[in-house]
Amino acid sequence: MPEGHQGNQGPLGPRGLRGLDAGEWAGRTLDEVAAEDPAGVHAWLTDPGYAPPGGESVDALIARVGAELAALAPGTHRFTVEQAVVRAAVVHALELPAAAFWRLDVRPESVTTLTGRAGRWNLLVGEQQNGPDPATRSGPN
Repeated sequence: MPEGHQGNQGPLGPRGLRGLDAGEWAGRTLDEVAAEDPAGVHAWLTDPGYAPPGGESVDALIARVGAELAALAPGTHRFTVEQAVVRAAVVHALELPAAAFWRLDVRPESVTTLTGRAGRWNLLVGEQQNGPDPATRSGPN
């Protein structure tokens, strides 16, 4: 459980940090969905406002994750999240265009660190899994 976070918690942390809702496509591979709905998959991968049937758009995911980041209390927070949530957090924190979402490669079981606070985030790139705690590093933020 993250330190200092008093919010709407699910079993793995804040509900705002749950994975992308793929709606009717959930549980299927991208190839399976593309064979059935190639236009839908193309729209999903190229239009951040497009949502799979019954699902959530990339824009909505970025907004949801961004709201969760903005609501964090001061302090250190650690979450285990899906790769799409990491992409959404980085897009939101660095104020990137939503189209950048699919251009970010996030390795499974990797560590992504955002330092700073709402309104001014920094991305720590290249941290090792057992690397130093960024809260203890010195230097400008």
